[in-house]
Amino acid sequence: MRVIFLKDIPRIGKKYDIKDVSDGYAVNFLLPRKLAQNATAGALAELETRKKQIILEREVQENILASSLEKIKGKTVTIKGRANEKGNLFSAIHKKEIIDEMKNQHHAEIADEFIVLPKPIKEIGEFEISIEIPASLSGKFKKSSLKVIVEKI
Repeated sequence: MRVIFLKDIPRIGKKYDIKDVSDGYAVNFLLPRKLAQNATAGALAELETRKKQIILEREVQENILASSLEKIKGKTVTIKGRANEKGNLFSAIHKKEIIDEMKNQHHAEIADEFIVLPKPIKEIGEFEISIEIPASLSGKFKKSSLKVIVEKI
């Protein structure tokens, strides 16, 4: 039986793949659990329009992320935190705090998965944070950097 997968199924197929599977597997497992649907002519036409819509949405999201990258390029974000005399912060600064300050200070919104922060910031000083956004259509990364200044309250 020919089916269209509606969700990723390990070792079987990915979302929106069209594959031939055994009738019993389709009728008893895939179709009742809404993991797949029959590959009828109408369903295939609907799949094509859905794929086009997904591509358009990705392009729009990519453009929004690119504009946010341009807004923060070469900018500085200042974050204040409590620290001891040696300059060590009492609570570390994570990606979420950096994102919140980017929104407040520069009105730029970047998801935390695009910020490259190997470990949380635990001391006062200046830090260069890189931002890498994958360009799904071109297959290349768009990179930018942001200076984060951590000051003592």
